[in-house]
Amino acid sequence: MGLGGLIAMLIVGGVAGWLAGTIVKGQGFGLGGNVVIGIVGAVLAGFIFPRMGVGAGGGIVWSIIHATIGAVILLVLIRVIKRA
Repeated sequence: MGLGGLIAMLIVGGVAGWLAGTIVKGQGFGLGGNVVIGIVGAVLAGFIFPRMGVGAGGGIVWSIIHATIGAVILLVLIRVIKRA
């Protein structure tokens, strides 16, 4: 992965993490944490969605939606684990 791909991944992860933190109230982890949550959420969604038969075209918008859904799932899991 080149420098451009890394920058794009960080931007998508940051936006997705911020959106997920906004959707799942009270689970913000700061800028760095949101980027990490967004990137891990994208990986999680990339693992789950194809097994469910869900897919769409490429592009930055789909990447952000994909990563945001994965990050929301991750934040909900973190919330459940913290309460247990």
